This record gives sequence, C-alpha cells and structure tokens, in this order.
Amino acid sequence: MNQDEIKAVFDRQAENYDGQWGKTAAIREALFFLLEAVFSGLPAQAHVLCVGAGTGEEIAYLARRFPGWRFTAAEPSGAMLDVCRRKADEEGFLARCSFHEGYVEALPREAGFDAATCFLVSHFLLDQETRATLFRDIAVRLRPGGMLASSDLASDAVSGEYEALLGVWMNMLATAGIPAEGLARMRDAYARDVAILPPARVAALIQSAGFDAPVAFYQAGLIHAWFAKRAGT
Repeated sequence: MNQDEIKAVFDRQAENYDGQWGKTAAIREALFFLLEAVFSGLPAQAHVLCVGAGTGEEIAYLARRFPGWRFTAAEPSGAMLDVCRRKADEEGFLARCSFHEGYVEALPREAGFDAATCFLVSHFLLDQETRATLFRDIAVRLRPGGMLASSDLASDAVSGEYEALLGVWMNMLATAGIPAEGLARMRDAYARDVAILPPARVAALIQSAGFDAPVAFYQAGLIHAWFAKRAGT
C-alpha cells in the first residue's frame, strides 16, 4: 500500500481499533512484557520513538513501568494519533509525550532517541528498498548504540509451513471475534497488501539499514519480533 492508502485504512479504524483487537491482547501483552526486558538497560530519562504508534498501546505500557521516560509518537493517521493522545491524557503521562502526525522521515535527523519501536508497520511497505529506507530513517534518528525493537508478520509465504500457520492464524482471529467476511478480506490483504517475507529476510533488511545483526526475541503465530542496536560508535 502507498502512504495515503495506509493512512486512510487506519483513519477508518481508529475509534474501534482497541476494541476490535481486544481478544488478541495476550499476544500484544507478551510482546510488551519481553520488550520491557529488551529496553531495561536504557537510561532512567530515556527518550523513545514509537514509529507507527497507532493508539499508543506500547507507549502506555512503557510509561507505566518507566516513569522517567519520554515518548515521541510518530503516526500518519491523525485519527489514530487522537486516540493515542487521549489515552495519554486519561492515564496521566501526556506531559511526557510529543505527537508527530506523519512519517518518521519528517522528524529531525539529530533527534538522538535512545530507542525506538516499530511494531507491525514495515510489512505494509511492499517494496523492499522502501522498507529498508524506513529502518534507515529510524537508525539515523537514534543515538549510536540506540536500540530498535521491531515486529512484523513474517514467514516463507510460498512454503507449506506458511499455509499451515496461516490456517492456525485465521482460526485464532475467528476465535477473537473477527467475522467470516473480515477473515476473507484479511487473507486477501495478506496476499496483496502486506509484504510477508521470511524472517531472515526481514532481519537482513534491518541490518542493511545501519543496525547490528538483529536478534529474534519473540514469535506468536505469524508475528516475529527482533531487537537490534544502531551500528557504529
């Protein structure tokens, strides 16, 4: 999908997004639980960039556990960012947040973030060089040694293993309350609008963008997650 299409999709979903995915919270919470361990060595006053922040779920999780941290939410969907801002206000960490409606490429290159998250974002970029550019845009905004935690749908999409796992994934989504027509649309989107690459290829794209070799730290069904330090000193 191009940038305008991605923005439009999430603008439409914003108000009901958290409710729609509420029954899959166990997957998200497990990822965040491990993310806390990955980021545990960051400074007490760390500044964290959240790329494609959506409704701000990872910001809320980290804000509760690290009261000295600040956050920049970068999100192209204004409607999603409104939900994120409202959540930060309701939970009392609004003063520690800044909000950027747009893409990470528009942020100052000298920002010097201590860490960044990029959860379920890059797989919407079908062109691999464009995807690598996203990771490169993140890398140059991290301080040397800064940490990226990234997750995406990943699998060898031409393998029998993928077909078997996709079936399990769709069964899980059905259990979570996604109706049959929604599952059909999602299956079509995975084939057309989402770049599901082998995990090793996603890790290679991250590394090519200026990071040390990524370390896989989480998998739940089709979701894989890695952490990597910005290369250099």
